Amino acid sequence: MEKPINHGPWLVSKQNAIYQDPWIEVRMDNVVRPDGSPGTFSTVRIKPGVCVIPVDEQGICYLTKEFHYAVGRETIEGISGGIEQGETPEFAAARELQEEVGIIADRWIPLGTVDPMTSSLHSPTALFLATQLRFTETNMESTEQIERIAMPFAEAMRMVMDSEITHGPSCVTILKTCMLFPDWLRS
Repeated sequence: MEKPINHGPWLVSKQNAIYQDPWIEVRMDNVVRPDGSPGTFSTVRIKPGVCVIPVDEQGICYLTKEFHYAVGRETIEGISGGIEQGETPEFAAARELQEEVGIIADRWIPLGTVDPMTSSLHSPTALFLATQLRFTETNMESTEQIERIAMPFAEAMRMVMDSEITHGPSCVTILKTCMLFPDWLRS
């Protein structure tokens, strides 16, 4: 970086990539803080992703159950994954849905984007509701051990409210879906 750049009220004089792989970048920038003092600010950038909640005609939603290394436990969440180079969020969502749980959806409802943690993490996640479902074979990556679980949408909502589903994008997708289809809470 030859010339400092403005980043909101911050001035970035140098960007330093500390670590980088295909999924994550850890960066420590040299900055001038809003109060004028020099310092550093560290951030983590994760490949943009998607989160999908598929729901069938009977109000049954399909989620995943999988051990997640970072939290050290199994979690229940929507179908999630990264957007590959050249993919649209819609294409990535359809690909992940088929690969991880063997579902093809004929109707897609975009529910916006969520930033899971804005203070030090950049990981925009596009949210989708998928309906009009058909079932096929999965095509998981060799490192994935994913179980597809089915439950009434009302049960998924209860699990969000009781902190049994804690994955941020999944929680937001379920809550937004609830606002669009409140009758599914009665199923």
